[in-house]
Amino acid sequence: MTNPFDSAGAKAPPKPFTVTEGRREVRSFVLRQGRFTPAQQRAFDERWPRFGIDFDGQPRDLDATFGRSAPKVLEIGFGNGAALRHAARFDPSKDYIGIEVHAPGVGRLLNALAEDDASNVRLYHHDAVEVLEKEIADGALDEVRIYFPDPWHKKRHNKRRLVQPAFAALLVRKLRPGGRLHCATDWENYAEQMWDVLDATPGLVNRAGPRGSVPRPDWRPQTHFETRGQKLGHGVWDLLYDRQGTGNGD
Repeated sequence: MTNPFDSAGAKAPPKPFTVTEGRREVRSFVLRQGRFTPAQQRAFDERWPRFGIDFDGQPRDLDATFGRSAPKVLEIGFGNGAALRHAARFDPSKDYIGIEVHAPGVGRLLNALAEDDASNVRLYHHDAVEVLEKEIADGALDEVRIYFPDPWHKKRHNKRRLVQPAFAALLVRKLRPGGRLHCATDWENYAEQMWDVLDATPGLVNRAGPRGSVPRPDWRPQTHFETRGQKLGHGVWDLLYDRQGTGNGD
């Protein structure tokens, strides 16, 4: 099933999740796609074969995908792609995988990566949970980054937040021992939930100590909204966790 044509005739790609008949999933996102422009349509048509990864539900050889053996960094929910683009430039020795469900942001980043002639970034337009469960092998990732996920600030919607115990356990499985999880949020209530979940997750150790946060690292650029929020006195919390143990959260 695809999204409707917009007024300019561009059509967004198919829905970025598997449709299961008779089953309604509680997801951490709602598809507020906005206008999908002809330029973004061309990005999918022309850039996707180079930078995109089509979800097929099978374990993937990431070294083969990138054509080399290098540390693998996964960013979940990259938005317009500014942080992912910055990361690829900041440390080209690493390979970056981005996951985003909103097609306009994917289209913008596809065009930016082509402008940079990037060779170390690949993108999924799909649900991150399904990608992690079906396509990423256990222990395959050196780092996972989750920047400013939807806070679902109404209490009745908190169940939709991405960072939940089952998801945290999934991340531990996918991270190699010694790997890193980096979360950032500008909602104090969500930071509190992240601490509640992640500090209690076997296999994860908070680098700043229990309920601790760190200054913004160099590899995460400061966003326009973050700068504006800080001028208004809003907080931002960067949480860094190290993956301990030798397997499956032990």
